[in-house]
Amino acid sequence: MWSRALRRAMAAKPLIPAATAPPYALHDQGVRLVVRLTPRASRDGIGGVVTGADGRPALQLCIAAPPVEGAANKALIAYLSAALKLRKADIRIVAGETARLKRLELDGDPQAIAARLAQWIGGG
Repeated sequence: MWSRALRRAMAAKPLIPAATAPPYALHDQGVRLVVRLTPRASRDGIGGVVTGADGRPALQLCIAAPPVEGAANKALIAYLSAALKLRKADIRIVAGETARLKRLELDGDPQAIAARLAQWIGGG
């Protein structure tokens, strides 16, 4: 039989552990970023790092634009461009054009982009 304190402690732990790895990876020409996008949100914003069912981390972003005719994807690129101080031309969606889970490539100096991402995700 479980004690009441042990049951409370077990209930307080999340079933899915928080992501320990960042949702991005550096490569030669920039950074690959995994995003879980929520369109038609009340406002644009960041929701932190979430762990998918497969255990991979993704950056949760909310965008006010609807997912109609690529409007949410354009708003996502504009939002990331402003937040990370990159040109819109340096951000492209390489996978997940019509899905919530998207893989993006951010072109530029990998170290500088990774530092900006870490600061932005960390709330700094």
